[in-house]
Parts: sequence; structure tokens; C-alpha cells
Amino acid sequence: MAETPNKSRGWLWLGIPVVLMLLVLVAMNIYLLTKDDGEKTATEEPEVVQKSATPIYVNIDPFTVNLRGDLYASRLLYMGLSLQVGDDDTRDFLQENMPQVRSRLLILNSSQNPEVLATPEGKEQLADAIVATLSEPMATGQPELHIDDVLFTEFIVQ
Repeated sequence: MAETPNKSRGWLWLGIPVVLMLLVLVAMNIYLLTKDDGEKTATEEPEVVQKSATPIYVNIDPFTVNLRGDLYASRLLYMGLSLQVGDDDTRDFLQENMPQVRSRLLILNSSQNPEVLATPEGKEQLADAIVATLSEPMATGQPELHIDDVLFTEFIVQ
């Protein structure tokens, strides 16, 4: 029975350094976690895009495209539009890449159904599709495009 108090005392001396090391590790982790959170908020803030006070428009010359329709009937869409953009970078990029913009619009419009385009809902769907089509990357190093609205200036389905 004399050995029992010595064994418990040995465990006590062994346990104290282990508990102290655990406390030091926990304190270091807390410090590092709070330090990282402060740095993340400083570096991960979203970049604020400066929008112009006046609307910026990119005019696209009118074009005519054959529409999908009856096999024996020829249907046409004559359309002119302007894009309302949010910044000068978007305007400059679209103007520099106008041949690709027009090509994408011609391909998109040629797949449209003339009966759907005749309705206001069809025009809204087409405007949404135009924004989605032009939002896809066109070139390397392309800035993020901010297209706010599609405005139809001419629209004839025949």
C-alpha cells in the first residue's frame, strides 16, 4: 500500500506538463484563427464597380435574320437594339468586339420561333437570352461585362 501514493504522484508530475502544453496549443490556435479572420475580411472585400451617373449605351446596327418556322414558309426578323451597360470598360470591350457580338446575336436570333417573338413575353425572354449570350467569355483577358438592359429600337417579325 505504500506504493500507491508514489504512483499517483508520478502521474501528477507527468500530467501537469501535458496539460500546460495543451493549454499553450489551444491559445496559439485561438490567436492564429482570430488573426486570419481579420486578414480575410481585408483581402476578400468585393471590388466595387464604379457605375456611371448617366446611362451608357452601345448601339448595335439593325440586322435581318431568317427565323425558324414552317418548312415551306420563310420568316424574317429585322431587329435593331441598344445595350445599356454599367461602365466604360464594358462599352469599350463590346465596341472593340462588335463582329463577334453581332455573330452571337445572329446565331441566337436565327433559332427563335416567330410566334413566340410576337408576344411581349417572347421579347422579354429574347432580351434575357441576349444578356446571357453576351455574358459568355469572348476573349482572353475580358473584363467582367455589366449589361444592365437590352433595348429594342427596331423589331419586325415577318
